Amino acid sequence: MAASADARTAWPVRAALRCSAFAERWFPDAYVFAVLGVVVVAGSAIAFGASPQATATQFGEGFWSLIPFTMQMAFVVIGGYVAATAPVVARCIEWLARAPKTGRGAVCFVGLVSMLTSLLSWGFSLVFAGLLVRALARREALHMDYRAAGAAAYLGLGAVWAMGLSSSAAQLQANPASMPPGLLEISGVLPFSQTIFLWQSLLLTALLIVVSLAVCWFTAPTGEGVRTARDFLPVAPAIDSPAIHKPTRPGEWLEYSPLLTVLLSLLAFGWLAGEFASKPASSAIANLNTYNLLFLSLGLLLHWRPRSFLDAAARAVPATTGVLIQFPLYGGIAMILTKAAGAGGVTLSQRLSDLFVQVATTDTFAIVIGLYSAVLGFFVPSGGGKWIIEAPYVMQAANELQVHLGWAVQIYNAAEALPNLINPFWMLPLLGVLGLKARDIVGFTFLQLVVHIPLVLGLLWLLGLTLSYVPPTMP
Repeated sequence: MAASADARTAWPVRAALRCSAFAERWFPDAYVFAVLGVVVVAGSAIAFGASPQATATQFGEGFWSLIPFTMQMAFVVIGGYVAATAPVVARCIEWLARAPKTGRGAVCFVGLVSMLTSLLSWGFSLVFAGLLVRALARREALHMDYRAAGAAAYLGLGAVWAMGLSSSAAQLQANPASMPPGLLEISGVLPFSQTIFLWQSLLLTALLIVVSLAVCWFTAPTGEGVRTARDFLPVAPAIDSPAIHKPTRPGEWLEYSPLLTVLLSLLAFGWLAGEFASKPASSAIANLNTYNLLFLSLGLLLHWRPRSFLDAAARAVPATTGVLIQFPLYGGIAMILTKAAGAGGVTLSQRLSDLFVQVATTDTFAIVIGLYSAVLGFFVPSGGGKWIIEAPYVMQAANELQVHLGWAVQIYNAAEALPNLINPFWMLPLLGVLGLKARDIVGFTFLQLVVHIPLVLGLLWLLGLTLSYVPPTMP
């Protein structure tokens, strides 16, 4: 019966399955795209008149320029994972899993939880939503489609994550110390009030959530078309709560005692309390160091014992590999773009901004940049990191066309999420939790993409008309 249901699958789902199969077979690791980016940018700089020595010098100067930001983004992943896998959070997931009454309702519930938590931390969202699906799958009476629920769990990263606090573009623009050289004088500092907290941005996010949930509801299989977790897993999935062991020798006593956790938490939360008391909440949380310390401290406290915390952190580290190895390359690319001057002293960043100015107008900027960012995001799944490369010429073009600079960041953020819906790269942590393959869920996420593309581009254009240009603000 399942086979016949698959045969009747609508053409968009069949196309999505073919797209995913093609990507899984032919697409190399994202690191390869990053290296190709270095080669293309360096070759282009030389072609436009920059000397090979100057190009190599700028690459070397930029390679280590983003180390603070690289570590900050790695800790976004670690902090989110540690918090999501704490034993008390596992109990919370079990409690939440009792709420839905139907399989279709369960799919929508997972989508809502995934999107809301992604606004706080996309790293937390992927793991938390995946574990929620596993808890719901054990309720066999729900008759929930495991594939549709897995796709819904991915909606946080595939729809709205970049519109929230873990947006690397918004975080970068709010933290001048983390910016690559050359960007600060182009864009200035953009606090969250000019990016993710604009009313236009909040409205866009709310509409994306509502529409995504509607798509979840209408595409979730019911009746004979449902495929439950037992169709993919040999046994009912369980939440992996780390076992609590006892120390085997005196030297391990502190690893299993909450004493150090309490003392360290007092220091961390004491500092955080001072930060939030002395600054507006939006300014305090805009600091990546504050944001990361909050999640790490919360994860430490929730795990209670240092050994549990350390085990969770160790499991999170592999997920940071892409960030650690790719971001230095982005730094080198950004420096070549902005500092390796070619003929007439013109850099690649200036040439690209001139191209966007010629192609786009003030009114069409949102659509042009949105399409460009979405297409590039499919080939370079950076989790927001490629903003480091794009920001200099995109923001320069926004200045010349007098487009609101904060909205230019949000154009990138909203469009950045679109390719995630069908690109298998960021699905991997979630798929590992669920025991699925990309082809199992991409049919559902492709339908989301079909709806999101006109919705996102249309709203970016329409809401952008309500904003006026404000010159860059220097710190």
